[in-house]
Amino acid sequence: MAKLWQGVTDANVDKIADDFNSSISFDSKMYKEDITGSIAHAYMLSYTGIIEEVEADTLAKGLEEILSDIESGKLEIDLSVEDIHTFVEQELTKRVGEVGKKLHTARSRNDQVALDIRMYLKNQTLTIIDLLKKLIGAVINKAEEYKGAIMPGYTHLQRAQPITFGHHLLAYAMMFLRDIDRAKDCYKRTNISPIGSCALAGTTYQTDRDYEAKKLGFDGVALNSIDGVSDRDFIVELLSVIATIQMHLSRLSEEIILWASWEFKFIKLSDSLTTGSSIMPQKKNPDMAELIRGKTGRVYGDLLTILTVLKGLPLAYNKDMQEDKECVFDGVETVKNCLTVMEKMISSIKANEENMKKAAKEGFINATDLADYLVKKGLPFREAYKISGGIVKDCIEKGKVLESLTLDEYKTYSNLFDEEVFEAIDLTNCVNKRISKGGTSISSVEMQIKFIKENL
Repeated sequence: MAKLWQGVTDANVDKIADDFNSSISFDSKMYKEDITGSIAHAYMLSYTGIIEEVEADTLAKGLEEILSDIESGKLEIDLSVEDIHTFVEQELTKRVGEVGKKLHTARSRNDQVALDIRMYLKNQTLTIIDLLKKLIGAVINKAEEYKGAIMPGYTHLQRAQPITFGHHLLAYAMMFLRDIDRAKDCYKRTNISPIGSCALAGTTYQTDRDYEAKKLGFDGVALNSIDGVSDRDFIVELLSVIATIQMHLSRLSEEIILWASWEFKFIKLSDSLTTGSSIMPQKKNPDMAELIRGKTGRVYGDLLTILTVLKGLPLAYNKDMQEDKECVFDGVETVKNCLTVMEKMISSIKANEENMKKAAKEGFINATDLADYLVKKGLPFREAYKISGGIVKDCIEKGKVLESLTLDEYKTYSNLFDEEVFEAIDLTNCVNKRISKGGTSISSVEMQIKFIKENL
């Protein structure tokens, strides 16, 4: 098939080189954006008097028919063609005749592909935001369900202080909320039209770039034509956002894996989201969480790919930039799949509240509250800390917990102890006394949920 760029060369490319150069195997994903952009371009050419109105109508009708035929399956994209732009233009000319050759007036494949990828990623960014909102919804529903379920909070993976399961989950909701902000911010910089930049220097035709950009839903146009065709910062930024989302998903996955283990037994995962072993019949493996954790490294690789591709490129367009698509397409599809699976996993979680509370009691995570009790009785904190630490040490040696000691036993450590000590170290009280803004008390958890819902 003839090349669009046949001219000074005879375009008789070696088969191996031709296949190596081809991008249609992956850029065909943008067929809708390419056709939509071409329709807007045809109308801009007519609006500015570069082509006749009837010609623009013919081009638009032909392009709309191609789009309809592709989506219905009537027309298959020919993967032997160099790229999606070539396929659409040649198919159009085949259908509408010589007028089809006028479509490419006042544009280049350089600004055309930049337009397609921006349009595609705008839509994908909105999809990612929507999936984040659904995941946050699942998290806050689960947080509401378990806002009073006491569990140990950890530092260094050591039991530290009592919190609620709802409070712990909401930490992730906050992360995902920030991810939405990052994606929205990225969207703003993606929503700039490069079309009309042409190859790199603009065009001699009296075009109206703003008209075309507005028709395609862009906020504005690239004000430097060289930047318009060579900028891929928005891909770097989107993959950075995706990598951050995956990092958050991976941390949550790690905790789900730990919580679902026999060693923790804090949660139960749905059978529909786990797998078994081919040899060990007792196994119930959290494979979906493990895959999300594993795919995070893949997305990091996608980000590193585009950064490396761009790091040494002179202005303006270079063929290296064809490598921008596979990595960003992979990152987008990976994060969408991971968000979808995580939303289902969170929605299906059943917490083992009894095991969580048992772990909280055995971890001496109310020791800080014991020390605070003595401080309120007038003891300096460092002295209260030392006494509480000694009590914990003795309890460990005797196989006891703070709640099992008698008042007489407490008084052997300090005469400041009285019956109120048992109220002070009660885990429910320990949780609900943490009334500071953002704390783990039920009232604070409810406030956090309200905040997240309002911000969604």
